[in-house]
Amino acid sequence: MAVKPLEDRVLVKPVERESKTDSGIYLPESSKERPVQGKVIAVGPGKLLDNGKRAELGIKKGDTVVYGKYAGSEVEIKGVDHLILRENEILGVIEG
Repeated sequence: MAVKPLEDRVLVKPVERESKTDSGIYLPESSKERPVQGKVIAVGPGKLLDNGKRAELGIKKGDTVVYGKYAGSEVEIKGVDHLILRENEILGVIEG
């Protein structure tokens, strides 16, 4: 099953945070926060403008992005959690 986002939406697979701190302490599941970074799996064609053309997205497949803590809609694809976000919910692209 493949999911193709529509309009200016982006399919993101969240990157899970480490369950161990730098000093070696393991964190319980209850202390983990929702991830705010993820890898772009698929992008939509862009928002349809009034002139009939599509606006080009600034995000591409493979980018690592940062998004708001409560942004997007959670979906499960083949047993793996993903998010579908609008491009304007993405706060930035991590480079390097």
